[in-house]
Amino acid sequence: MTDRLPHEKGFHVSWDQLHRDSRALAWRLQSHAPESGGEWRAVVAITRGGMAPAMIIARELNIRMVDTISVKSYNHQDQSEPKVIKFPDMEVMGDGDGVLIIDDLVDTGRTLEVVRKHLPKAHVATVYAKPMGRPQVDSYITEVSQDTWIFFPWDMALQYVKPFHGTAD
Repeated sequence: MTDRLPHEKGFHVSWDQLHRDSRALAWRLQSHAPESGGEWRAVVAITRGGMAPAMIIARELNIRMVDTISVKSYNHQDQSEPKVIKFPDMEVMGDGDGVLIIDDLVDTGRTLEVVRKHLPKAHVATVYAKPMGRPQVDSYITEVSQDTWIFFPWDMALQYVKPFHGTAD
């Protein structure tokens, strides 16, 4: 069917699915722990979408040092040049060695490109990845096509939806 709108090619993620996928990412990250010390020393969540996965990953890997970095690249629906509007404690994070940067999704990779400039030795991980942004990610769980719109649980509400084909009886 070709008369769908772009947002109708959606991948709907429930809270349960996000939790399972974030835990799976934590398991994967455990095997990539730094050789020096064998444990990650900090997590930096990219706000806002990376906060829920970062919390789950920090819990699973028993990481107590958690901070955020906030990058603004959208003004409503218009994309602009990414700009860091809140940095983590850079004295603690240093060049990123032993640090996990966590986000929910990499789309074009522009946000992660900016973050990597500030924490070049950090390990970047996202729960979901699109092909254009994948080169900016060291670890991810699920790849979706570039034209798929991901609906995260914090963006949705439960409501009736008409059937895709036909009518409901």
